[in-house]
Amino acid sequence: MVKFSKQFEGQLVPEWKEAFVDYWQLKKDLKKIHFLNENNNNNNVMSNTTNNESSFSRTLYTSLKKLPLFGPQRREQGVIQVHRKIGQTLSKGDLYETELLEQFADNTESATEFFALLDLQLNKVNQFFRTKEKEFVERGECLMKQMEILIELKAALIKQQHDKGTSLGQNTIEDESISGTIFCDEESNKDKTEQEQEQDIENSIDQVTLDSPRSNELENSTNINREDNKSKNLSEQMINCQGKSLKIHIPLTNPTRTFSAITYLLRDDIINQSSKKCGPDGRKKLHINKTKLKHAEKMIRGAFIELYKGLGYLKTYRTLNMLAFVKILKKFDKVTNKQVLPIYLRVVESSYFNSSDKALKLADDVEEIFIKHFAEDDKKKAMKYLKPTQKKESHAVTFFIGLFAGCFLALFVGYVIMAHITGLYRPKSDTIYMETVYPVLSMFSLMFLHFFLYGCNIFMWRKTRVNYSFIFELAQTKELKYRDVFLICTTSMTAVVGVLFLHLTLVAKGYSYNQIQVIPGLLLLAFIMLLVCPFNIMYKSSRYRFICVIRNIIFSPLYKVVMLDFFMADQLCSQVPMLRNLEYVACYYITGSYKNQDYGYCMRTKYYRDLAYAVSFLPYYWRAMQCARRWFDEGHKSHLVNLGKYVSAMLAAGAKVAYEKEKNMGWLCLVIVMSSAATVYQLYWDFVKDWGLLQCHSKNPWLRNELILRRKFIYYFSMGLNLVLRLAWLQTVLHYNFGTVDYRVTGLFLAALEVIRRGHWNYYRLENEHLNNAGKFRAVKTVPLPFHEVDEQN
Repeated sequence: MVKFSKQFEGQLVPEWKEAFVDYWQLKKDLKKIHFLNENNNNNNVMSNTTNNESSFSRTLYTSLKKLPLFGPQRREQGVIQVHRKIGQTLSKGDLYETELLEQFADNTESATEFFALLDLQLNKVNQFFRTKEKEFVERGECLMKQMEILIELKAALIKQQHDKGTSLGQNTIEDESISGTIFCDEESNKDKTEQEQEQDIENSIDQVTLDSPRSNELENSTNINREDNKSKNLSEQMINCQGKSLKIHIPLTNPTRTFSAITYLLRDDIINQSSKKCGPDGRKKLHINKTKLKHAEKMIRGAFIELYKGLGYLKTYRTLNMLAFVKILKKFDKVTNKQVLPIYLRVVESSYFNSSDKALKLADDVEEIFIKHFAEDDKKKAMKYLKPTQKKESHAVTFFIGLFAGCFLALFVGYVIMAHITGLYRPKSDTIYMETVYPVLSMFSLMFLHFFLYGCNIFMWRKTRVNYSFIFELAQTKELKYRDVFLICTTSMTAVVGVLFLHLTLVAKGYSYNQIQVIPGLLLLAFIMLLVCPFNIMYKSSRYRFICVIRNIIFSPLYKVVMLDFFMADQLCSQVPMLRNLEYVACYYITGSYKNQDYGYCMRTKYYRDLAYAVSFLPYYWRAMQCARRWFDEGHKSHLVNLGKYVSAMLAAGAKVAYEKEKNMGWLCLVIVMSSAATVYQLYWDFVKDWGLLQCHSKNPWLRNELILRRKFIYYFSMGLNLVLRLAWLQTVLHYNFGTVDYRVTGLFLAALEVIRRGHWNYYRLENEHLNNAGKFRAVKTVPLPFHEVDEQN
């Protein structure tokens, strides 16, 4: 049977861990009381042999306490009394303080400390629950207003479409290009009563803003920031109508949005210029685009899903804390032989976190609204969005992981043995086979090694309860589990080594190179086709998400940067050798060099060499542009400092390129100076910024206050390992030869070390991110809403 402490730790919300009952500290205090009781019992046994009379008197007193004269009075008064103090402010609420009415032998002081801590935990839970409940209720009220506005606009659009179709004598046809209009008429307002006009004023929207679905990381504010106005002026359109200001905004979050915003403004200025003016009847009209309403509907639906998830977390918070109080009070009664549980539990049950039902009512309202407006009155369909069920982990996946891992090892050993037997592999050889097959094998090896380490990261994140899914904003039903990642790695590498083994077998049998050299190219093409395959096979959602992230990186800084984007860009910085091998293989097959067996053509071509240098710079350039975009969006100078790190890496890489062209002492000194400076810069950023370590005033020497791993020496070892692996660039300067090992194998080994360093870096990077977020108690995404009410300033 699993202990409650393990269940409690496994079910609590990771980001709210500090707000839960400190069950473990309460258990420590109970152990202290239990230890003192044992010592007292041992002393009592020794004293009983010489103090029979005192023992008889204590027995007599205990019997008298059981008489009716004593019983009712003691039961009414109890062992403890919990005082309730009315809070001075509404946010703090009521405070509870326990008074001991009976002595606990020699443990009175320890019992007092225990109840002081228990009261502290109860007050903390009540205050946090009150704060979160208020936050979710306010978000719910805002969402209800958003939903009302959306319904009104959809109804107005349908009405205008119907009127337009009736006037033309045609049936109403659903068309994405149709625009509806909302009329503001002075005469229609006169027909209304004063109460209705007041109601309309209260429910009117001063401003309507349409954001993009990629703006999930933006805060939901009711006012537009001045910084945002700089980039939004070109994409906003405002129409004044009877005191109402309706603004439609197309955010410039990506190139497509930018161009569409400009096109929209030009087209709207030309076509709809007359609609912005009052007609002879004194009416104004606002054009509503059907596509934008669908966009707004999608945003509101996502906000309802996140709100429902947060309310579910709040319900879990209530249940687990209630169980924790029950369990710890039972343990206290067992240790002290006192009846404290009924008294204190009545206080806990009547406290705010257990008695308030606002969150439960709001959850019911959200469920009803979602079923009605987003699921076509289908509750089962609605629950698929509100309570998505995670995929069950199958034992078949584990079986195939082992099967393909064994196949990969067998094929790889057979491949190495055959290569040595046939003599096609010789140290420091320049055979056609080695020059064409090695880049393919090296490219796939580095790529799937990195992917395998990502699977290890997922395993460790899940084991230590780092909420990587929330940080990366991954869908719970579609995200890759570590078993899925391992299955992809083992299957892919089995296919790669199997094809290369077949290729080597054909070469050994004497087949013409013109016939079989196309095999490695077809292997690469097959993987590319599988990556972009439009059919719903082989983790389609994950493949397409990967393609979108790569697109965002390549077109930096045109896209808004989120956590997953710059995390993936950091991975590419460690995959420069893989990218260069990919470039060589592409050149080898695109130029047709494989037909005439001219494997050195790409190396002799100036354009290829220049492109190879550009490929070495690109990952650092992309990452630097992301830092520039984040600085532009957020305004934090730390992003500029981070940009300087990648600029220093580019300068160091440029010095290495120059040294390879002209190998003289001057360039060598410059390489050493630039690389050393870049390494120190990177190490500082790794340890202090990305990992949050090296804090001199931390309670954990030179680490940080909050650590997930229990053994501190692991962090010191990791810093040392990161330092050693960061210095792998020295091999490119020293050119140390490891015996008869081929230089290509040495290069592959050094590239693999950098990939391993990056996989090792990934865990601590996300651990630090998780702890920073947990400190802010943010467990659900803040989804921006399309409609915002602000005061008109024009």
